[in-house]
Amino acid sequence: MVTLETVDRKQLNKLDKQSLIELLLSGLARIDELERVVANQTAIIHQLQDQLSKNSSNSSKPPSSDGLKKPKTRSLRQKGKRPLGGQPGHKGNTLKMVAEPDYVEPHPLLHCPHCQTDLSEIEAVGHEKRQVFDIPPVRLEVTEHQVEVKQCPGCGQQVKGAFPPEVSQPTQYGSRLKAQTSYLNVYHFIPLARTEELLTDFYGQAPAEAVVIQANDDLAEKVKPSLDSVRQQLIHAAAVHFDESGLRVENELQWLHVASTTGLTHYHVHRKRGQEGMDAGGILPEFNGKAVHDHFSAYLQFDNSR
Repeated sequence: MVTLETVDRKQLNKLDKQSLIELLLSGLARIDELERVVANQTAIIHQLQDQLSKNSSNSSKPPSSDGLKKPKTRSLRQKGKRPLGGQPGHKGNTLKMVAEPDYVEPHPLLHCPHCQTDLSEIEAVGHEKRQVFDIPPVRLEVTEHQVEVKQCPGCGQQVKGAFPPEVSQPTQYGSRLKAQTSYLNVYHFIPLARTEELLTDFYGQAPAEAVVIQANDDLAEKVKPSLDSVRQQLIHAAAVHFDESGLRVENELQWLHVASTTGLTHYHVHRKRGQEGMDAGGILPEFNGKAVHDHFSAYLQFDNSR
């Protein structure tokens, strides 16, 4: 049987009219089949390209799905409107001299730069001043606490005074340094190892990771009254915006839940994105105002809000 795959020019010359027609129809059918395959594959390619191009800025996908490569955003600044840098009339922050500097460093003029005459005994007729603003040399300040030890004449026992409650170890870091470690690690998102390195460069020694973590735990405990106040104010607010975003906690996906107004913001992290995680924040279950959100189905389970 002659087919398109096997036929050559010599065989075509030997075929009769009917065989040529059948061979042509077979070729046309094959072309139709190939066109359908190409059209189907083209549709699949377009679908995959569309999925790859979606991110949190052009679809409903959460920011956590963007990965390390963040989506490009187009600047809203119109070209040619204003030149780059400070604008005319902008009030700068140039350093201004202070009336009473901390230190004055004199630089005496001992010889005339023109004729080398000795000027060491000549009284100055004036001074030209320049001021340098800098950080003073820093080092850890060590405070030694001493309690008295006495022999009681009444009972004969040796007794001693009491250390302040915050002084619990023979050697320890103070509250100001602990506050600085939490400030760097928590507020500025500087990793533990780099926090240690930075403090070592500043002070010559740094607290271990365990000290930083404990300082963060102590800070979390101390800010609880403030967080409770924020939570109560949000519960009684007229309108609150709610949202949730994925984040990694110890290499596991968890969810950062946020409730906010123009003046208040409350965050809490939970393993669940839905109603269980929202309940844990303690705001939505008691909120009776207008809840602004992205219409995620879990928000609709709270009938008390509008």
